[in-house]
Amino acid sequence: MVNFPAWLRLFCVLLSLNSIQLSEIQADESPSPIRLMTYNIRYDNPRDGKDVWRNRVDAVVDLISKQDVIGLQEVTAGQLDALVARLVDFQFYGLGRDDGKRGGEHAPIFFRKERFEQLDRGTFWLSQRPAEVGVAGWDASLPRTCTWMLLKDKTTGSNLWVANAHFDHRGSKSRLESGRLITKVVRDQVKDMPTIVMGDFNCLPESPPYQALIDGNLLVDARKASKQEVAGPDSTWNGFRGVIPERIIDHVFVGGPIEVEQLSTLDPKTASGRFASDHLPVRILMRLMSSGPSQN
Repeated sequence: MVNFPAWLRLFCVLLSLNSIQLSEIQADESPSPIRLMTYNIRYDNPRDGKDVWRNRVDAVVDLISKQDVIGLQEVTAGQLDALVARLVDFQFYGLGRDDGKRGGEHAPIFFRKERFEQLDRGTFWLSQRPAEVGVAGWDASLPRTCTWMLLKDKTTGSNLWVANAHFDHRGSKSRLESGRLITKVVRDQVKDMPTIVMGDFNCLPESPPYQALIDGNLLVDARKASKQEVAGPDSTWNGFRGVIPERIIDHVFVGGPIEVEQLSTLDPKTASGRFASDHLPVRILMRLMSSGPSQN
């Protein structure tokens, strides 16, 4: 056995310790997963009794403040003003569906300014004439929009294309065609970059609109992509009364180089113990695996 000098043995030990410490530092510096959530917050309906907006806003703000990217549905102009005033760490974009300004429901996207930079944004209407403001498409009862943003993750330099939509609650053809329209946009314009399509789709898994969204394998349900076991209720609808089993109508779809670590259906409550909305939010923890091309 070779008997190395004591000073050489000590040098090797110190070198090994330094390597371990450097590895730990590098691991600590890896960016945290992105917390992305979709949430129908229920519009400000004065007839909601104990569940009116003023009784729920604190719980909604608290939950949003813990995320990084959020897509909301059923947001009226007054609700949007309240959220923007209180969520000072976030930037948002979203237009009213009736007039392309502040009229009617908004489907805004919020993102944490510290982590993301906005590169581009836009809105299209879910109709035969997507660029025309205020159009109710096909058999829809109301105009419906899809809000999209191109974000840059400041920690990794990767681009992320995010879309947020609320499909019609009555028109079955509208829901199907809306799914086809969004899939076409992703196929023609977004292509291979990390992609999120989220929202209240008013459709169950495996339904025709759901199938339209995963047609061509550009998008996959984040529930199926989750590396860890899916957590929370098997429903996203409670109607302010109780969680209705097997009513998953709010979804997150992912495409491109995204790794979904975990998906949860959350169940936030107000200070009095009531539901924070008539829907439950869906959140994923995810990582962007590479940069995507810029949106033109």
